[in-house]
Amino acid sequence: MKNKMKEFRKRLGITQEMLAKECNVVRQTINCIENDKYDPTLELAFKISKTLNAKVDELFIYE
Repeated sequence: MKNKMKEFRKRLGITQEMLAKECNVVRQTINCIENDKYDPTLELAFKISKTLNAKVDELFIYE
């Protein structure tokens, strides 16, 4: 699954570490999601979208 997390995160000036803390995961998890190496759980996808002020379907693109 592709995503636009990095784009939204950078626009808000949020680091991977800050996003990870907000979502209760480690920074490496955010890095893996951004680099398409890991698909987040539904719960994590909603936490990320809430933190980045975006809808889940704006952030994640199912192929």
